[in-house]
Amino acid sequence: MEYFDFHTHAFTDKIAERALSKLSETSGKIPENDGTIKGLRETMERNNIKEFLLLPVATKPSQQTTINNWASEVMGNGLYSCGTIHPDSDNAIEEIDRIKSLGLYGVKFHSEYQHFFPDEERMFPIYEKIAQAGLIAVFHGGWDYFGDSEIRCTPERMAKAVGKVTELKFVVAHLGGINVWDDVEKYLAGKFPNLWLDISVIASFGIDEKQLLRIIRNHGTDRILFGSDCPWDNPANEINMIQRLPLSEEEKEKIFFRNAHALLKLPKHI
Repeated sequence: MEYFDFHTHAFTDKIAERALSKLSETSGKIPENDGTIKGLRETMERNNIKEFLLLPVATKPSQQTTINNWASEVMGNGLYSCGTIHPDSDNAIEEIDRIKSLGLYGVKFHSEYQHFFPDEERMFPIYEKIAQAGLIAVFHGGWDYFGDSEIRCTPERMAKAVGKVTELKFVVAHLGGINVWDDVEKYLAGKFPNLWLDISVIASFGIDEKQLLRIIRNHGTDRILFGSDCPWDNPANEINMIQRLPLSEEEKEKIFFRNAHALLKLPKHI
């Protein structure tokens, strides 16, 4: 089977050790690698994953330019990348054009780190600009180790954004929201043709596989994406989780790699 991991993370060599140590201490999770691009590639190779998408996040407005430059520089040899903007940045709209010019594939948001709600009015011009640029928008969904008591990116709030900007292709990670899968079924699954869900890290949260299969079936296997959230989970966990489900080989191929190729419009796969 071929695999495209749609949800991975890494840091620059300079900050990887410090960043991973802090995140690991807070979450109590042991990372799968050292947080560098080299470490990420090694993890992918061990799992026979030849293509993967990097999802960097700017936690401060001042970081977005540097992060996007770096994300562009590390691409190649199977590594693709999104860029990032911070909603509080004065030049967020302009940075979207630069993300496009750098050859990046989309914009990654994380409401818990960036302190915004996805259905805020100020976000809609940003979404519209991303759509105009032909990029995708990727969101962390649901609970997070590093968030506060309130979940900002809930399925209900996400539904309001996805339903309003129908020309934008949205991806919500963690099957629409860690630990809020009942609300995913209520507000997201199967509701919007411009919405994709990735399955990253959910194997570690013990999702009921009957509910997992129900969400996949209701949403459609054409818009489910394999991902791991590496280094925060071993990709083998999500691979094995999908392999256990009563899906056809064609459906598994769509989830494991074909949907990613189609969504990112990779030239060699068109």
